[in-house]
Amino acid sequence: MDEEEKPVSPKPETADQEPEQVETAEQEPTETEQIQEKESVEAEITLEQQEEPQSEQSQVEVEPTVKESELVTDEGTEGAGVKEDQVEETHEKTEQETKDDQGGEGEKTGGEEQKPDVKEDGEQTAESKEAGGKETEGDTNQSAVEKEEHGEGEAGGGVEEEAERKIKEIPEEEKKIPTDFYYNFEDCVSRPLITTGSGLPEDLLVLEHSYGYDCTKRANLHLLDEKTLLFIAGNMVQLLDMQSREQRYIRSTGGGGIGALAVHPDRKFFAVAEKGDGPNINVFEWPSLKLYRILRGGTQKSYSYVDFSPDGKLLASQGGDPDYMLTLWDWQEEKTVLRSKAFSQDVFRVSFSTELEGQLTTSGTGHIRFWKMADTFTGLKLQGQLGKFGRTEISDIEGYVELPDGKVLSGTEWGNMLLWEGGLIKVEIQRKNKKSCHTGAIQQILLDEGELMTVGIDGYIRVWDFESIDTADTVDETGMFEMEPMNEMKVGQDVTLQGIVKSVDAENEPTIWYAQDGSGGIWRLDLSFSHTSSAPKKLFTYHAGSIAACEASPFTDLVATTGADHTVRVFDCLQKKQLCEVRYPSGGTSLLWASPVVDPKGGTLLVGFEDGVVRVFAVSKLTEGSSVVKKGKQDCDLELIQAFKPHNKKVTSLAIDARGDYLASGSEDGTIFFMKIGKTYEPIGFLEMPASVHQIQWSPDKFSRTNVLVFCSGGNVVEVDSPEYGKFDTSHSYKITRLPMRHFQFHSIKSRLRHEEELERKRLEEIERKKKEEEERRLRIERGLETESEHGEEEEKKQVEEEWVPYVPAEPSPILAGFYSEEGKFWLSVGGFDAGYLYECKFWSDEERAKLPPGAVEEPHRAIPILDSKDTPISMIKFSKNGRQALFGMENGVIRIQNLEATDDISKLGPYWQFNVHDNDYGNITGLVQSHDGKRLISVGADGNFFIFTYMEQERLEKKIAEAKATLPSAKKKESEKIADDIDDPNAYSIEDAKQKAEYDKMMKDAEEKKREVRRQVAKLRRQFKTLLEQNDGLPKHLQLHKDEFELDKEIKEELRRQREEKIELVRKELAWESEKQRIALEKLRKRYKDVVECERIVLKAFRSPHEVCSFRAAKLSDDFYSLKAEFERRKTMISKDDMTRDPTRDLLTGQTRMTESTALVGDKQEDAAGAKVLTTLKGSMGERITKALNKVEEKKKKRAARKAQWEELFETKPDDGYEDPADVAAIKEAKENMGDFKLKTAKDYVVPDHLRMNVDKARGRLLIIKDLIHEYKYNFNLRFLALRDKKIHVIEEIRDLVAQLEEVQSKLSPDKHKPIPDVPEMYPDEMPEKKLEYTRESLLTFKKEMKEKKASVAKGDDSGGFGGFGGFGGAEKQAAKQEPALSASPPPVQKQSTTISQPLTGEAAKETETVEDEELSPLELQIKQMEEIRLSYEQDRLLKTIDELLQNFDAELHLLRHDKFKLDIVMKNADLRQVTLFEELVLLKEYEKREDVLAAKVTNKQQEKLDMQAKIVDVQSKLELKKKDIEKFQDKERALHAQFVSSLGENNKFAEYLTKVFKKRIKRSKKKATEGEGSDEESESDDEDESDWDEDEDEDEEEQGGFDLDICPPGCDQNLYDATCQLREKRLDIEEALAEEKKTNEALKKELESLTKKAKVIDTALKTAQNDLEAFQLEKQQKLNDLDVVVSLKLHQIQYMVNGVLPQDLSQTLIFDSSGVVRLQGRIKELQQEKHLQKKQMKESKKTHVQLIKDRKIFEQKIREMETECDEMLISKFGRIVDLEKLETVTVNRTIEELKEKLRMTEMQCSEELLLWDEKLSEKKIRITELIKENTKRLNHLSTLVTEKKKFEQSLDSRQKNLGEEYSGRRKSDIHERQRLIQLVQLQAQEIDALKEEIMLLSRKGGHILPPAQPPLPQSPANMRTISQ
Repeated sequence: MDEEEKPVSPKPETADQEPEQVETAEQEPTETEQIQEKESVEAEITLEQQEEPQSEQSQVEVEPTVKESELVTDEGTEGAGVKEDQVEETHEKTEQETKDDQGGEGEKTGGEEQKPDVKEDGEQTAESKEAGGKETEGDTNQSAVEKEEHGEGEAGGGVEEEAERKIKEIPEEEKKIPTDFYYNFEDCVSRPLITTGSGLPEDLLVLEHSYGYDCTKRANLHLLDEKTLLFIAGNMVQLLDMQSREQRYIRSTGGGGIGALAVHPDRKFFAVAEKGDGPNINVFEWPSLKLYRILRGGTQKSYSYVDFSPDGKLLASQGGDPDYMLTLWDWQEEKTVLRSKAFSQDVFRVSFSTELEGQLTTSGTGHIRFWKMADTFTGLKLQGQLGKFGRTEISDIEGYVELPDGKVLSGTEWGNMLLWEGGLIKVEIQRKNKKSCHTGAIQQILLDEGELMTVGIDGYIRVWDFESIDTADTVDETGMFEMEPMNEMKVGQDVTLQGIVKSVDAENEPTIWYAQDGSGGIWRLDLSFSHTSSAPKKLFTYHAGSIAACEASPFTDLVATTGADHTVRVFDCLQKKQLCEVRYPSGGTSLLWASPVVDPKGGTLLVGFEDGVVRVFAVSKLTEGSSVVKKGKQDCDLELIQAFKPHNKKVTSLAIDARGDYLASGSEDGTIFFMKIGKTYEPIGFLEMPASVHQIQWSPDKFSRTNVLVFCSGGNVVEVDSPEYGKFDTSHSYKITRLPMRHFQFHSIKSRLRHEEELERKRLEEIERKKKEEEERRLRIERGLETESEHGEEEEKKQVEEEWVPYVPAEPSPILAGFYSEEGKFWLSVGGFDAGYLYECKFWSDEERAKLPPGAVEEPHRAIPILDSKDTPISMIKFSKNGRQALFGMENGVIRIQNLEATDDISKLGPYWQFNVHDNDYGNITGLVQSHDGKRLISVGADGNFFIFTYMEQERLEKKIAEAKATLPSAKKKESEKIADDIDDPNAYSIEDAKQKAEYDKMMKDAEEKKREVRRQVAKLRRQFKTLLEQNDGLPKHLQLHKDEFELDKEIKEELRRQREEKIELVRKELAWESEKQRIALEKLRKRYKDVVECERIVLKAFRSPHEVCSFRAAKLSDDFYSLKAEFERRKTMISKDDMTRDPTRDLLTGQTRMTESTALVGDKQEDAAGAKVLTTLKGSMGERITKALNKVEEKKKKRAARKAQWEELFETKPDDGYEDPADVAAIKEAKENMGDFKLKTAKDYVVPDHLRMNVDKARGRLLIIKDLIHEYKYNFNLRFLALRDKKIHVIEEIRDLVAQLEEVQSKLSPDKHKPIPDVPEMYPDEMPEKKLEYTRESLLTFKKEMKEKKASVAKGDDSGGFGGFGGFGGAEKQAAKQEPALSASPPPVQKQSTTISQPLTGEAAKETETVEDEELSPLELQIKQMEEIRLSYEQDRLLKTIDELLQNFDAELHLLRHDKFKLDIVMKNADLRQVTLFEELVLLKEYEKREDVLAAKVTNKQQEKLDMQAKIVDVQSKLELKKKDIEKFQDKERALHAQFVSSLGENNKFAEYLTKVFKKRIKRSKKKATEGEGSDEESESDDEDESDWDEDEDEDEEEQGGFDLDICPPGCDQNLYDATCQLREKRLDIEEALAEEKKTNEALKKELESLTKKAKVIDTALKTAQNDLEAFQLEKQQKLNDLDVVVSLKLHQIQYMVNGVLPQDLSQTLIFDSSGVVRLQGRIKELQQEKHLQKKQMKESKKTHVQLIKDRKIFEQKIREMETECDEMLISKFGRIVDLEKLETVTVNRTIEELKEKLRMTEMQCSEELLLWDEKLSEKKIRITELIKENTKRLNHLSTLVTEKKKFEQSLDSRQKNLGEEYSGRRKSDIHERQRLIQLVQLQAQEIDALKEEIMLLSRKGGHILPPAQPPLPQSPANMRTISQ
C-alpha cells in the first residue's frame, strides 16, 4: 500500500506498539532495546512495502475494537452488548492470525517476540497470553472468563465471521464512532443481585431521597450549570438543584462504587470514573444524561482522579491500587492514546497544563511528577520527571497549579507553598515571621483571572500576588521566601475546606465560588474581597465523616442520626429536610429512640457519645422560649432533658428492656451500666465485662426471665440477669457483685466447615470419577480392547491423605452483630476470618458441658453459610416489621434482604436480594432501620451517606413473586442411559499436566516423609539425653558428672550465645529509630505543651476549712510577642503626636520662610561684620585717623540697620484691617458645630478625631498591652500564690518538728495527762502537680508491683474499686485510685504521725502501780516529779497552741488570698472580654487595612506633592526676594556711581556737559569670557579692535555734532579727569548690564512662581478630595467598628434607664457612658456658662481698648509728621538742601582712595629698588657678553685660518684626484645655519620693539605708568657651538 493510502491516525504507530512507546523518565530504553526497536521499525516498513495484503490486515489493528463494535451496533439496537463482545473476539483472532502470518514480525512485548502457544482446538491458552508480555493499550478485548460470563461459546463462530466481514467492508474513513451514537444506559446500569428463579423484583427497594454527602472525599463537588451541583454519593452520582433542591441520581454500571468525577470544559459532558474489577469511565451528556461513551481497561481496581484537557479533546485518568496507571484517552473515539504507571503509591490528582500543550502534572503521597508528551523516533511517548525535594522535607501534595511559564506551584502538609522549576524546588514560600501560609495542608491552588488563590484545610482562602510568586527567589541558604497575602477570607468556624469551584454564571456571579466543607457542608462564597462583599453562606449542611447510628421514630416519619462530627440531627422523611441539629464536644456513637412504653408520645431520644456521656433529649415542636428559636434555622426543638456519664470511654450500645423499666448501656471500657427509668434516669450499678462491649440486647418479653445479652470483643458473649433497683449497696461504689452470669467464648470453626465442604466436594468428584471410569471400561470391553479378567487383576491404591489440622486465628474474630434465637441460644455475625457464616451458639448447662467433648463447649452448635457473599462480614442484622425478611448491612456497603421461611427465624434462609448502595471500600453500613409503618428503609454508613428507600409492601412483593414464576410442565421419566461426563472447568488439567502434577505431588510427599524421619531421630536423641541427665542426677554427688562434661563442644554454646547477642543487637538497632522517634515526639510534646506553661493550675487547700484557692494556669509570652511589643514601642516613639490628616506643610512653610529670612539676615550681618572687621591698612597718624572715622561710620551704620530691622519686623507683624486670628476662627467654627451636642460614634455625621482614629498598628498595640497586663496580673498573683504554698510547706515542716517535740514531752508525761496529738498535714497531689512527672526506679518498681497485684485481683474478681465519672454519683474511690499511681510516682509525701495513745492502766493494776511508785519515791522526789509534770503540761499546751496558731494563721492568709483571687477573677474576665473585643477590632481593621493604606498613601503622596510644591514656591519666593535686594543694591551702586561722577566734576566745570556725555555714552562691549592660553588672548584682542572700530563708526555722527570726539580728551580738559570719567563709564555699563540680567531673571522667576501657584491649587484640590475620601472611609470603618459587640459588666445602680420606675427588659436603646465623662460634661456646662459671661465682659473691654488704640494711632501719626518736618528743616539749614546722611558719611572719609594712594606709593618705591638691582645685574652680564664675544672672535679667526689651510690641502688633493673636492665648492652648512639664526634673532627683536612701542603709546594715552621695556630673549647659540660657562 502506498503511503498516501494509509489510514489517518494521530501517530503512525498502531495500538499494539503503544506499550513500547510509553516510557517514563526513570525507565529509559537500553541501547540493546533501542537497536531492537529500530530493527523492528525497519522490518515493519519493509513489510508494508512488500506485502500489501499484510499491511491491509495490520490496518485493522490501528483502529480500536470499541469502534468496530459500535459500528456493528448501528445496524441494530437489540443484542448490542453481545455483538460488541463478539466483534471484540473476532478482532482478537484477526490480530493473532495477522501476527502468525507475518512470521514473528508482529507485536513485540518485553523486547522479544514470542509466538503464542496453541491448543489442539486452536485457542490461545492463558499461559501463552501471559508469556506474550503486556497487554496493548486501548485493547478492550475480553478474556476467556469474561466471554464465559457473557455467555459466549463456540456457537458464536458464525456471528464472529459475519462481524469480521462487515468490518473489512467498512471504508477506512468511516471507521470512527458517530458523533450521534449513544449507549442504552438501562442495558449498562448495575442492578440488584437476586437469587436465580426466586421471582424477587428488582424494585424491592427504590431510592427516595439522599440526606448525606461524602464531604471528605477528594474533589467531590462540581458544577454543571448555574444551579446544578454534581457529587458522588456512595454507588451513585447525585445531581442537586440548588434552587428547587431537587435530586437526581445516576447509578454506576459496574456496581463497585465511583472513584472520581470530571466535568468537560464546555459543560456538555461529564465523566464518571468507577471502582471495582476492571472499572469503566462513563461519559454522560448534559443535560440529557444519555450515556455517550464508555472507556474500558484503564486500570485494574479503581480510578482516583479524572480530568479533561483544556480543549476537551483528551481525558486523563489516574488509577488506584495496585497498578496506579496513568492513562490518556481520546475519549470521543474510546481509545487509549498513552499510558504509564504514575507512581508506586497513592496518586491524588492529575491535571493538564492550561497554557503548555502536552504537559501534565500528578501528585500524591510523598511525590509530585511532571509529565510531557514527547515525539520520539519511535512515536509519541509519555515522559515523567519526578520532583526532587532536596533539603525540603518530603510531603504529601494535595493541591498544585501549573503556571503559564511552565513552573508549578504546589502546597505541602505543613501549609507552605513550593515553587517547582525543572523538577527541583526553586523556593519555599511562607508568610513573614516564619509563619506558614496555611495552618495544615493546602488542599487546592487556583490561578483565576490573574489571581492566585490557595485553599487550606484550616478554612482560609488566601489571595497572593502572582508576580511576586512567579519571580520569587531565595535570599539566603534557607531556601525560604517570605510574603504576605493580598486578601484572605475565613469561611467559618471549624470549617475544613476540601476545594472550591467557580460559578458558571459569569455575568451575574463573576466572583461567586462554591466550597466543599470537610466538616459537613456546601458554602457559597463571594471572593471579590471588597467592602460590599457578601458574607459566606452555608447552602447545605450534612454529617461530616462517619454516621455512627440512626433510629426511626416509633410513631412518625422522623429519623434521628448521630456521628463523628459531634452532632445529633433529626430529619423529616415526608418533607425531605433536616429539622434540627445540635452539637456537642464529642462525637456520637450510639442512639436509641425510646419505645412507646417509656414515652407514649414517642419524643424521647437517647444518645451515647465518645466521652462516655449519655444524653436524653426530648423532640418536640418549637416554643417561644426554646433555645433553638433564638438561634434560628431550626424547625423543631431538641431539648436536653438529662445528661449522665456512666462510662469513661465511648458508649457503644444502648438498650431498654421490653417493659421500659431499665436502661442498659455498654462501653469500650468493658462495663455495662444499668439505669432505672423514671422521671429521671437513676443509677443502679455497673458490671465489668471480660472485654469492651460491642452490643447489648435485652431478652424478649416472651422469655421466662429478663436477661441482658452482652456481645464483647474477643469473641466473648455474656448473659446477665436483670438487676433489681435498690437491691444493691451503692453507698461506696456502683459496682454490682454476685449477679448471676453465663459466659461463652467463641471458637472458630470456619476452617472445619470449609474442610468438610471440601471433603464433600471431593467425595462427589470421586463418585463422578468412578462413574466415568466405569463407563469408559464398559466401552473398552464392548470394543474388545479390554477383558473383565484384566481389570479384575488391577487393584487401586488409595492415596493416603495428609493429616488435616484446623486453622484457628491467633486473635479471635470480632463479633459484629448478635441476637437471641430462643432462651439460652443466640445467633452471631462474626468478622475477620470467620465471616461468611451465621453461627448459632448456646449457653450450656453444667450437665450438658460434662457430656460434650473437650473444646466443643466454646464452639457454635450450628452454622449457616451466606451464599454469594464472598465472605463479606455482616455488620448489621435487623428484621423487617412483618418478620418475613432479614435485613443485612454488609461491611462493603451492600444491603442484603434475605427472605425467611419462618417469621423471625433465621435458621432457614430463603432467596436473597442484595444491592450495592454505599461506598464499597469504606462505606460500612452502621445503621439500618425501617420506618414506623415499614414503608421506608433507612441506611447510614461510614462514608457519611444517608439514604431513604421505599420498601415494597409484603402483599405487593408476594404478587410480584407469583407473577415471575411460570407454570412448569410435568416431569418426564428419566431414561437409564448414562450421560457422558463433560469437562466444565476451563482450567482443567490436560492429560500430560495431570501426569506431571501427580509426579510432583509424589516427590513432595517423599520429601515431607524424609523431613519427618529426621525430626523423629532428633526427638529420639533428645529423649535419650534427657534420660542420661536424670540418671546422672540420681547418682551420689561424688559420682555425678558436672554439666560442663556433657558439653561435647563449648564452641557450639559460645556460637549460640554470640548469635543471641547479635539478635539482641539487631533488635536494638531495629528499635533504635522507633526509640529515637518516640523520644523526639516526647520532646516535641514537652516543648509544645509543657515548656510554654509558665505556671500550672495548682490548688492550695486550707488546713481546717474546705476553702481552697487555685493559681492561674498561665502560659509564657512567646518570643514573637516580645518582638512585636518591641517593634510597637519603637514605632510609638517614632510616630509624631499630630495625625497624618493635619496639614504638615504649615510648619514647613513658616519654617522655611523664617529660615530664608534668617539666612538673609545672617548674610547681611555677616557682610556687616566683615565690613566692621576690615580695618584700614594705613599706618601711622593717618591710619589712626581714618580708622577712627571708619569706626564711627560703621557704628552709625549698625544702629541704622538695627533700627531698620525693628521697623521691618514691626510692619511684618502688622495685620490687615480685616484680619482675623485663624485660631479664633477655628474655635468659633468648632463651637458653632459642636456647642451643646455630644457626638456619638454611632451618629451618621460623626467625624473621627485625629487622635481616635484606629489602624492596625494601634489595634495591635492595644492588644499587646492588654495581653501584657493580663500576663502581669496573673504572674504577680502566681508569685503570691507560690509564696503561700512555700509557706504551707514550711508550716508542715514546722508542725512536724513540733509534733516530734510533743511526742517527746508526752513520753515523759503520765498517760492520764496526755492530750490528743494533731495529725501532721500533708501536701495534696494537686497542690504539687510538678511532682507527677518525677519518678525514681524504686517508684517505678513499686508501681509495677501494684499493677501486677491489681491485675491479679481483677482476674480473681476481688477488685472492689469504685465506679467513677457518673454525673456526680460517687467516684471518690476511683479518683483516689487514679491518684495513687501519681503519688507513687512522686516523692513520698510526709507520713502522718501515729496518733495512737497508749491506754492508761486502770483498776487494781493502776492502784498497785501508784502504790509501788509512792512507796518507792521519797517526798522530795514526789515534789520534783510534780514540778516536772506541771512543766511538761505547760510545754504540751504551748506546743499545741503553737500548732493551732500556725494552722489558723495560714488559713487566714489563704482566705485573704482567696478573696483577692475572686476580685482578680472579675478583672481577668473583663480583661478577657476586652481582649476578645480588641481582637475582633484587629481582625476587622486588617480587612480594611489594604484600602486604608491605599487612601492614606494617596493623601500622603498628595501632601508630599503639596510639600514639594510649596517648597518650590518658597524657594522661588526667596529667590525673588534676593533678586529684589540685588536689584536694589545695583540701583544703589548706580546712584552712588553717579554721585561720585558728579562730585568728581566739581563746580563750574566747563567740560561738565562733554564729560557727562562721555559718562552716559552707550558703547557696545564684548562679553567677558574666561579664556586661557595665548591664542585666546590674541583672538580677544582682535575682537576688541573690531568692536571698538564698530563703536567709533556708530558714534561718529554724535561726535561731529558736538564738535569734539568723545573718545579723545579735548584740549584744555584734564586728562586725568577724562580717564576717570571713562573708568566710571565702564563701571556704569557693568552695573547696567548686571541690573538688566537681574531684572530678566526676576521676570523668569515671577512666571515660574505663577505656574507653581496654579499647580499648587490643583494639588490642593486633589488633596482635599483624597482627604474627603479618607474621612468617608474612616466613617465607614468606624461604623463597622460600632457594629462589634462590646461586653460591659454593670451593676444595677449603674443602670439609670428606667421605664415607669422599672428596669425594662430591652436595653438595646440604652447608652453606656462613663460616669467620669458625665461628671465632666456636667461640669463643662457650668464652665461654659462662666466662660460666656467672661467673654462678654472681655468683649466690652476689648471694644474700649480698640477705640483708645485708634485715637493713639492718630496722635502718633501726627507726631511722626511733625518730626519729619523738623528733620528736613535742620538738613536745609545745615547743608542748604535735603541730603542723604548715609551717602554723606561715605563721602567724608573715603577709605579706599586713601589706601590705594598709599599702596601706589609703596609699589613705586619697591619698583625703583628692583630697577637698581636689575641695572647692576645687566651691567655684569654685558661685561660677560663682551668677554665671550672676544673669545669667540679669537676662535673664529683661528677657525678661518684652519679653513684656509684646509682649502689648500683640498686643492692639492684635487689636483691629484680630479673628481674629488667638488663637494666643497659651495657654501658651508655651518655658515648657512649661523646666518639663519641671526635673521631670526633680528626678526624677534623687531617684534619686541613694535610691542614696546604700542605699550608705550597705550600707557601714555590712558595716563598710566610706563613700565620698563621687556627684555629681549637671549640669543640662541648655534647647534655646533659649545656653551661656555661663566
